[in-house]
Amino acid sequence: MKLCSGLTLLTVAALAFSVAFCNAANLFPVIEHDRWGYIDKAGSRVITPQFERAEPFTSDLAAVRIGKWGYIDPSGKIVINPQFDSATSFRDGLAAVELTGRWGYINTDGKYVINPQYDDAMPFAEERAAVKLKRRFGYIDKSGAIIVNPQFESAGQFSSGLATVELGNRFGYINTTGKMVITPQFEKAAHFSDGLAAFRLDRRWGFIDKNGKIVITPQFDDVGAFVKGLAPAQLGRRWGFIDQTGKLVVSPQFDDAADFKDDLARVKLGGRLGGRWGYVDRNGKFVINPQFDDAWPFGNGIARVKVSRKFGYIDQDGKYVWNPTN
Repeated sequence: MKLCSGLTLLTVAALAFSVAFCNAANLFPVIEHDRWGYIDKAGSRVITPQFERAEPFTSDLAAVRIGKWGYIDPSGKIVINPQFDSATSFRDGLAAVELTGRWGYINTDGKYVINPQYDDAMPFAEERAAVKLKRRFGYIDKSGAIIVNPQFESAGQFSSGLATVELGNRFGYINTTGKMVITPQFEKAAHFSDGLAAFRLDRRWGFIDKNGKIVITPQFDDVGAFVKGLAPAQLGRRWGFIDQTGKLVVSPQFDDAADFKDDLARVKLGGRLGGRWGYVDRNGKFVINPQFDDAWPFGNGIARVKVSRKFGYIDQDGKYVWNPTN
């Protein structure tokens, strides 16, 4: 066709480059013979195993270790030379990296935007990142300006405009300006998801809304986060799933359970030690029977699993797209 024959080599190259980068989110780290590489969603090798460690792609870059940590693009080319003692995935265009015991932030060009100066540093979320100085956490913006002075014993990432902070061994919530909007009062507290956040009082877990109002009375031994209206909850030694009124919609029957992702949740049967992981749907029905030593959430249609110290990937039917290797 004329349309195709009219494409220049430069256009074809640009399209290939664009396709590769569009598919970066569909590359998954795998290990073979103690070296890490990447496969695509179909289970085909895209980047030959060659790295000591490899992290998932974000912002079209993935952290890899070759002696030191650096970053590669979706073609496997090193675009930020290995030079860091530790490196994290990019969030909001920046990545926290460690050099000689101090943490700072780089941009996707590998240039320091915030010089190494912190004892610890968390990923950015909602334009804010928690950083640690002299045993206390505060928050900075993407220019490195301190927005909330270091004062907390611990601090979480922002979610829905609020972040958990610990002050005087009690947890509360601040907004992005640093104002305490929910007074520290909880033994433990988690991030907001689906408009609710888990908290613990008197060794029992419940949920509050963004105003700090108790929506689900503390009654559970442990809980996860709400996703599309359901959250894992533990009563005694068994886990089930509750709705946002606190009603059990999947009765406690599992030895462990995790949050839903892509409408499937990881659950464990056979004991917390030595049991096997599988996946259930939102009705609590097994879609993939318990058979894995460990299992991770689904993302882009596949999930990482562990069998006998080997790692593989399965699709949502439970079929291997990458047989377990190490």
